[in-house]
Amino acid sequence: MGALGVIGYGLGVIGAGIGIGLAANGVAQGMARQPEVQGRLFTVFILGSAFVEALALIGFVVSLIVK
Repeated sequence: MGALGVIGYGLGVIGAGIGIGLAANGVAQGMARQPEVQGRLFTVFILGSAFVEALALIGFVVSLIVK
């Protein structure tokens, strides 16, 4: 893997980290404002985090394939 592949994967991971951080922030604010919907917010957060992580893994695989 070349230097550009490593840089590209690093940028992808930074994007995934920012996405999960923003989602966690939104869930924490939502739980603070309406504690009765905590279970539903947490479920949506877990699904969203899984999708973001899947995109980060796809970026990793693509960086390995494209040399």
